[in-house]
Amino acid sequence: MIDGSIGMACKCSVERRCLIYSNNLKEFCFDKERRRFNRKNLRNVSTLLIFKRSFNKWRCVSGRSRIVSMDVREKSRSTLFESSRHKRVPIYVMMPIDSFGIDTSGTPRIRKIKALTVSLKALKLAGVHGIAVEVWWGVVERFFPHAYNWSLYEQLFKLVSEMGLKLQVALSFHSNAHLSSRVQGVTLPQWIIEIGQHNKDIYYRDQNGFPNADYLTLGVDNIPLFSGRTALQCYEDFIHSFANKFDSLMGTIIEEVCVGLGPSGELRYPAHPLQDGRWQFPGIGAFQCYDKYMMEDLRAVAWQEGKPDWANKGPPSVGDYNSFPTDVCFFEGGEGGFLSDYGHFFLEWYSSRLLRHADAVLEIAANLLKKYQENEQNSVRLVAKIGLLYWWYQTVSHPAELTAGYYNTAFRDGYDPLTSMLARHGTALQISCFEMLDNETPETFLCSPESLLQQIRTASKKRVVELTGRNTHERFDEAGLKQIHSNCYDSQAEAVRSFTYFRMNDKIFRVENWNNFVPFVRRMSTDL
Repeated sequence: MIDGSIGMACKCSVERRCLIYSNNLKEFCFDKERRRFNRKNLRNVSTLLIFKRSFNKWRCVSGRSRIVSMDVREKSRSTLFESSRHKRVPIYVMMPIDSFGIDTSGTPRIRKIKALTVSLKALKLAGVHGIAVEVWWGVVERFFPHAYNWSLYEQLFKLVSEMGLKLQVALSFHSNAHLSSRVQGVTLPQWIIEIGQHNKDIYYRDQNGFPNADYLTLGVDNIPLFSGRTALQCYEDFIHSFANKFDSLMGTIIEEVCVGLGPSGELRYPAHPLQDGRWQFPGIGAFQCYDKYMMEDLRAVAWQEGKPDWANKGPPSVGDYNSFPTDVCFFEGGEGGFLSDYGHFFLEWYSSRLLRHADAVLEIAANLLKKYQENEQNSVRLVAKIGLLYWWYQTVSHPAELTAGYYNTAFRDGYDPLTSMLARHGTALQISCFEMLDNETPETFLCSPESLLQQIRTASKKRVVELTGRNTHERFDEAGLKQIHSNCYDSQAEAVRSFTYFRMNDKIFRVENWNNFVPFVRRMSTDL
C-alpha cells in the first residue's frame, strides 16, 4: 500500500478463469469512440479454465515454454495448514507515524513519551498482542556508512516490552518523506542522498526521466556505488547490525521481522506515486525502468533474445500515470500491446527483475535470521509485503498491476512465481485490503479487492506460504471490522498467522471507535 493512503491489488478466484476474445480485443473490451470501458461485453464473453492444478507450464505468445509453477509437497502443506486452522490471530497495532522526531542535532527522539505509554497500556488491556514498529534505514545509518545508531529503537523496544507487548519489526529501506506536509517524514540516509545528487540514476525513473527518490532502483543491487558497497551489501550490513544489536529480544519480544523490498516496504515498483501528486486513483500508473542501470540490463537481455529492436526503450503508447486502460494502446492488446511477442518479452523481464531483487534480499535476511527461525519455541517469522492493486482488476490486462511489476493478467497468474520464490526462503506474505468489499469500491473502475485477495490466498496455499494481514484504510465501524475478521478466519482457507492494524493514532481511542475496536480485538484473540 502507499504509506497509509491507499492499497494495491492483485487477482482471481480459487479456480483461475480467463477470458476468450470474441473477435478483436479492441472491439471486445473497449468502446473507442466513447473512450469508455464496455462492462457488458466483458461480462458476456465465455470463460475457459486454463490454470489447473496439474498444469505446470504456460505457452507464451512467441511459442516458447515458460515454467511458472513447481510441484508441492502435499505432506508439508497439510501439516502446516492443519495447524493453522481454528487458531487465534494475534493483533499488532502499528506505531503512530509521528511517534518520533529528529532534533536540531540530528538525534532521533520519541515524541510525547507519556502519552505513548498510556496508549500502549490501553492497547495491552484491550487484548492487543503487540506493536508494529518501522525501523528506518534513514534513521539508524543516517549520516555515514556503517555508522549505526540504534538508540531510538533501544528505548522504544524497551518501552513496548515493559508494557507486556510483543514486537513486529519492519526493516524499512524506503523513504516516506513525501507522505504528508503535516508530518516530518524519514528520508533515505543522508549519505545516500548525497550520492543521488550526483547520480540520479540510483533511483527509479519513469518514461519522462523523472526520478523517484523513495527507494533505490534494483538496477544498483550489484553495483558498488555506495562507498564501495552494492545496494545489496548495504541491506545485508544493516540487517546484520540489527540482528546483533537485538539478539536478546529475537524470538522472545521480537516475533516477526518484515524486510522492506520497495516503496512503502512492499515488493513493487513505485508506479503509483501518490505523495508527490503525479498519480491519483484510479490511474493505471507508469512503468519505472528508465534509469540507466535497468536500461542497460534490458538491452543485454534483448540482444540475448536476438531482438535488438527491443533493446533501447520500454513500451510505446503506455499513457501516463493517470490514464485509463481505454486510453492506452499497450493495455488494449493490439499490435505491440501486452499480448504481443514484444509485450510478453518486456513484462516478463520487468516482473522477473523485481522477483530477482526480492530473492536476493530475502536470501540475505533468511541466512542472517536462520538461527532464530529454527528455534521452535521462540522462532522469528520472516515476512515480505506486496501491494494489492485492485483497481482495473476486472479488465483483461490488469494495467495497475503490470506497471507495479506484477505480471498478472486474465491469461497469466502473476502470483504463483512470487509465492514460489517466498516459499524457498520460508517467508510469510503480508497482504492488505482485509477490510475492503467489492461493493464499497467504485464500480466504474472495475475494482475487485475480494477477488484479488482470493487469488493470492490460492497461490499461497499452493506454495505452502503463510499469510499475514493488514488493513488499507482506517476502519472502526462494525462492518469494516467484521470484514477483517471474516478474512482472517476465511471458512474456505486457513487462518492468517497475524494481523497488523494500520495504525495507532488519536482516532482509535475516541469513545465511539474504541467501543468497536476492543470487542474486535478480543474476538480475534479468542481460539475458535
